[in-house]
Amino acid sequence: MKSRSTSGGLVYSTDSGRMCPVCRMPQTQCRCSATPVSTVTDGVVRVSRETKGRAGKGVTLVRGLALDPLALAALGKQLKTACGSGGTVKDGVIEVQGDHCARVLEMLKAQGFVVKRAGG
Repeated sequence: MKSRSTSGGLVYSTDSGRMCPVCRMPQTQCRCSATPVSTVTDGVVRVSRETKGRAGKGVTLVRGLALDPLALAALGKQLKTACGSGGTVKDGVIEVQGDHCARVLEMLKAQGFVVKRAGG
């Protein structure tokens, strides 16, 4: 029989998303050191289009942004609104539904990011 302390607890909530394993708060509100904040990048933001694993539906991917999770989510929302489509932010990558590479490139350049078009 598993003891209560080793069973882990709540991992995901439909109300607030992923939960921090240490402080049991939603990861967007986590204040402990268990949540990684920054990623190592070369300073170049790469924008690409991908259909892999999406039943042929294309998405625009934005990688290489060295932003904290809250700023990344805010930028993702701004890009999705400007493109007039849905999407998500997960694992430090912004996904915008549809082929919006040109529009995303222009928006990121206007905000001062060094941007490159990746892929074909």
